[in-house]
Amino acid sequence: MTPLPRRHFLAGTAVAGGLLAVGAPGDASAAGGASASGRGWADGRVDKPFLALLTEAADARVAEVVDGLDAVLSQLNDLGQARPAARGLRLLTSVHVWGDAAHHHDGALIGPMTRLVDALAAAQFDDGLYDQGAVHSPPDTAFSIVDLGLVYGLLDADDHGGTKAIRATLRKILLKAGAGLSTGGVHTPNHRWKVCAALARINSLWPDARYTRRIDAWLAEGIDQYDSGQYSERSATYAPIVTNPSLLTLARLTGRPRLYERVRRNLEATLHLLEPDGEVETVHSRRQDQKTVKHLSEYWLQFRALALRERDGRFAAVAATVQRRGADQTFDETPLGDFLAEVLDHPELAAPLPGATAVPEEFTFHDPDCGLVRIAKGTTRTTLFGGTDFPDVHAISSGLSTNPTFLKWRKGAAILDSLRLSPQFFSLGHFRAEGVERTADGWRLWAEVRAGFHLPLPPRHRRPDGRYPLTDDGRFWSAMDFPHRPKEWRTLRTEVRIAAADGGWNMDVEIGESEVPLALELCFRTGGTLTGVDPVSGQQDTYQLVKGYGTYTVGDDVITFGPGNGSGPRQPAVVDSGERYSWLGGELTPAGQRVLITGRSPLRYRLTLR
Repeated sequence: MTPLPRRHFLAGTAVAGGLLAVGAPGDASAAGGASASGRGWADGRVDKPFLALLTEAADARVAEVVDGLDAVLSQLNDLGQARPAARGLRLLTSVHVWGDAAHHHDGALIGPMTRLVDALAAAQFDDGLYDQGAVHSPPDTAFSIVDLGLVYGLLDADDHGGTKAIRATLRKILLKAGAGLSTGGVHTPNHRWKVCAALARINSLWPDARYTRRIDAWLAEGIDQYDSGQYSERSATYAPIVTNPSLLTLARLTGRPRLYERVRRNLEATLHLLEPDGEVETVHSRRQDQKTVKHLSEYWLQFRALALRERDGRFAAVAATVQRRGADQTFDETPLGDFLAEVLDHPELAAPLPGATAVPEEFTFHDPDCGLVRIAKGTTRTTLFGGTDFPDVHAISSGLSTNPTFLKWRKGAAILDSLRLSPQFFSLGHFRAEGVERTADGWRLWAEVRAGFHLPLPPRHRRPDGRYPLTDDGRFWSAMDFPHRPKEWRTLRTEVRIAAADGGWNMDVEIGESEVPLALELCFRTGGTLTGVDPVSGQQDTYQLVKGYGTYTVGDDVITFGPGNGSGPRQPAVVDSGERYSWLGGELTPAGQRVLITGRSPLRYRLTLR
């Protein structure tokens, strides 16, 4: 894109239109890639409703930021948490420099802004880093430095006399951080790109070969992206909040247009994860959002940026949807008003969107890299998931995909958030599919687990003193020298076949060969009405379908499910999360209204969803 002079854009929309018409030469980021120059804003128009929405929301946030200043400073001074202070300063800066804001050059903001920047300077260690929950943490520092670099750029372009001292302090913070970020390490894949973005910010203001060498070194490792477009963490939190913005910043500030393609591919994949109400599918994530609800709003400016850059009508339609919903939608990490600063930093985002084209409304999308299937048809959305990391690593840990939900179904407003299968087999926990594959009439998921009884040690491994090494059985540890013992195995095989039928699904479950009790757990979104089910004593919001069919109703939308499969002491209404959870006092109960259908293996059972 042709870069626009921020100094003049900040004067407001009256000036911005002329700038968008004139533009400026010399955009390194456009080399070798699609350029919006002459197409996106050659007519000199700006998207005034877009800017007005952000401006109003940012102005409205000022009181919240100022009133919460003491709490934010306490977080910084007592806990080392710099991010809230940096983000608060970013918000106040955006309305101070923006000509259309009610708080434009408002002298009342200088005091709070000064308190924030002085506290950030005081909390910074000699090596340029902050703690933010991890001691002298380069990646956590980078999150704040990206914001502070943006703040400095806006204040410098505005060049208001009242912020001169603030800018001087910011300069010291940023240069000090550059030393720590250009030598320090990271924890997770996305941290690399955030550190690079922070260094690119500093380098764009005060070029230094140390910064560019570190950026080159991290990027030389390659971007952790699958062929499907998902990044290795498979997260609807870290893609839109960290990786995509960082790659866009690097593409723009360091002249790497190929990074736009990485973001485009991620957004292409995300198109198939969107729900009609603005939620984003997360079941396949390797991060903590695998068990939470995330929303489209965090992707907003990324869809807008690529829609403008590549004239992509689908991306424009998504961006326009977020804009149309405005404040009447859920914002996760970034409040609506906080987006203004990003647009002021990158004024090209204020150009009118290209014409929208239809986002795919009916599709079957299979992502083999994540073991994910998404099917959209009419008012229904289906998710099938067979891609957890558990079959490969047999561990429950941060950074692993372990969510045992293997089917989700939406029928209008009626939402089945989770379908899980829990056999009581040696306390190994839920069925977690080893994969998902296409069949002639639908889809197949499968898994095999086994547990052993340990036989006497062979003579050559016996010890007269009986002191054997502490070893891992796979479920527990004991001084039994398990690796050298022959085993007598017990095996449980599970196969799930799913086929479309009558606007819904038939799900055939076959489980054997061991004889164990089991429970299918259907978890519906809180707020609907269940019929045909019986409450389970002692378990809140938990019911059992014993016979016939149950219904779940929200408004005019009804999901009918069943049939029941009996009850009794040999098939208790219990979900066994497994010893990996119970030993640590953890639990795996999903939020919502749970219905259990119980049985006992060997079992063949068909669940119908209509």
